[in-house]
Amino acid sequence: MERKAFMIRLNPEKVAEYKELHANAWPAILKQISACNIRNYSIFLREPEQLLVGVYEYHGTDHDADMAKMGEDPETRKWWALTDPCQTPLESASPGERWAPMEEVFHYD
Repeated sequence: MERKAFMIRLNPEKVAEYKELHANAWPAILKQISACNIRNYSIFLREPEQLLVGVYEYHGTDHDADMAKMGEDPETRKWWALTDPCQTPLESASPGERWAPMEEVFHYD
């Protein structure tokens, strides 16, 4: 199992919409998350900076392949069409990168 964490900025005018979407996440999206070997997935919001941090456990053997599988799913693409406009990648993100990966520097279990 690997722990993964990612960060992105939430557009201030989209906070309520983003929270509402995630309060009512589509069953197909939750099923796809599980199918891609993701468990214990949480998204945290830090206001007033409008920073979103996503944290999950990856229980598969090929993270890149599972993320590609997720990106090819039609329902996930519809979901992202709603959530992507709510977000702005960090200034430090690589070209084409939305959620910027974070390095784990400490974990206590």
